[in-house]
Amino acid sequence: MAENPFKRSFEFVDIEELPLKPRTKGIIEIRGPYYEAFTVEQLKGLLETWGYYVDGFKFAGGIQSLLTPDIVGSFIGLAHDYEVYVNTGGFIERIVIQDPGLIDKYLSETKALGFDVVEVSSGMFEHPSDFKLEDQIEIVKKIEKLGLKPKPEITIMSGVGGGSKEFGYGEKVKSVKTVKNLIEEGERFFDAGAYMLMIESEGITEGIENPKDWREDVIFALIEKFGTEKLMFEVSPEDDEARKTFKWYLKKVSLDVNLMMNSKNIVEFNAWRLKLWGDRELWKGKKVK
Repeated sequence: MAENPFKRSFEFVDIEELPLKPRTKGIIEIRGPYYEAFTVEQLKGLLETWGYYVDGFKFAGGIQSLLTPDIVGSFIGLAHDYEVYVNTGGFIERIVIQDPGLIDKYLSETKALGFDVVEVSSGMFEHPSDFKLEDQIEIVKKIEKLGLKPKPEITIMSGVGGGSKEFGYGEKVKSVKTVKNLIEEGERFFDAGAYMLMIESEGITEGIENPKDWREDVIFALIEKFGTEKLMFEVSPEDDEARKTFKWYLKKVSLDVNLMMNSKNIVEFNAWRLKLWGDRELWKGKKVK
């Protein structure tokens, strides 16, 4: 086994250790620009300090189209310097509502800029049939053929995402798919060449105030079918909700679960994941001799 080049302070402290990058489990993807005006300098400082704990960097809401190619390239090049892959986010939803004929142009520029992962999502559409599964599958095949990694997103709801909960979506939209529907979608995406599935949090954990009402059945059914390594679960961008969510995944699912979260959450998340810090359970039954 290769020696880990990362040497932390206080190495004598007994904590869990992360495998070397590129990791195949416990993958953590962070959100970049969208909910905040994330800058290249911010990413540089973040990765210089915490880059060992970050595996992926995600643009959101098509924000890359608001930046110059040079700046997008700076984000991507910096991420690659720290062995961090870069994800397009669900931008393709916006492309197809303008003109599906632009898909090839979008994918071509995405590859030229150096992106690694391309999401294919449909959560913003009002009805599942508005962006047909067959069309998404064909896009997955195109992405895979270009040598990029297709990462389809599956969601139990429609008309959600991008901060839409700010407008009270909880009262307006309901679950529109069954667990069986999600599993069937996942199977077809993997058959088409997907390397991982992104699991939208709305309707499962996000926007549901009481964790007792979370759709644990959906989470565990997907894990039973596909395993944790082939799934990435979204963590809410809302701070208090995010903390409840990632702690639940660590306790109830696995320390090796793949999650997508805000960059501000990775410090506390890793303190808990690596068993450096945590709640009372860490101290339970422990006494100073």
